[in-house]
Amino acid sequence: MQLLSKNSIQQGGFAGLLEHRLVTDSRIFGSNKKPDTFEGLGNFVYLADAQFNPRGETGMHPHKEIDVISVMIEGRVNHQGSLEHGKGLSAGDVQVQRAGAEGFSHNEINPDQHKNRMIQLWVLPQKSGESAGYKHYSPKAQGITRIYGGDNNQSDTFDSPTRIHIVNLAPGESIRFPTEQLSYITRGEAQFNEQQQSLRASDGDLIRSQQLSVTAHTFTSMIVIS
Repeated sequence: MQLLSKNSIQQGGFAGLLEHRLVTDSRIFGSNKKPDTFEGLGNFVYLADAQFNPRGETGMHPHKEIDVISVMIEGRVNHQGSLEHGKGLSAGDVQVQRAGAEGFSHNEINPDQHKNRMIQLWVLPQKSGESAGYKHYSPKAQGITRIYGGDNNQSDTFDSPTRIHIVNLAPGESIRFPTEQLSYITRGEAQFNEQQQSLRASDGDLIRSQQLSVTAHTFTSMIVIS
C-alpha cells in the first residue's frame, strides 16, 4: 500500500487556477513526468486537485482522444465549449467529456468571488476514433455511484475497462475493493487496511493498494479508480 499526499507536492497551475498534480502518467507526460507523482492505473493517466481563483478560468483549450472527468468538490463552475455549452456544475456534480477523434474545446469558469475546488481526471479511451460526447452525474449522497467505465450497453457511463466511482461513506461504514485501485479522498478521514498494513488517511491523500478495506472515521468522500 502506498500513500501520496497533495501537501507533499509543490503547487503549480496555469491561467486562473492553482493545482496539485498527483498522477502524471509516463504515457502522457514522458520525460516531463514529475518524479514525486504516481503513475496511473489501467487507462487512467492524470489526477489534479485544483482551486480556481475568484473569477478565474482555464481559458478555452482543446482535447483530442482523451476522456476528461471533472468532479466538483466546493463552489461552482460555469462550463463553456463545444459540448453542452452553458452547463453549470455545483459542489457534488460530475461532468465527463469524451473527446474522441473529433475532439472538443472547453473553458471552465469560477463565477464567484471566492475560490472553488475541482478534481480533474484523464482517461485514455480504450479505442480511438470514438465520437465526442458529454455526460453529467449527481452522485448519491451516501453509497457508490459509477461515473465512468463498464459496458455502455449495460450502464449510462462511457465504455471502458477502467472504472471510476464516487464513494460516500457515513462514519463507521466500511467498504472492500477486491482488485488494485487508486483512492483519492476529497473529504473526511478513514482507515485503510491491506493484509498486514494499516494506515489512516484524510482529505488530499491518494492511496494505491490491492484487496483493500476502508472504514470511515468521519463522513468520507473518495474517488476510486480501478
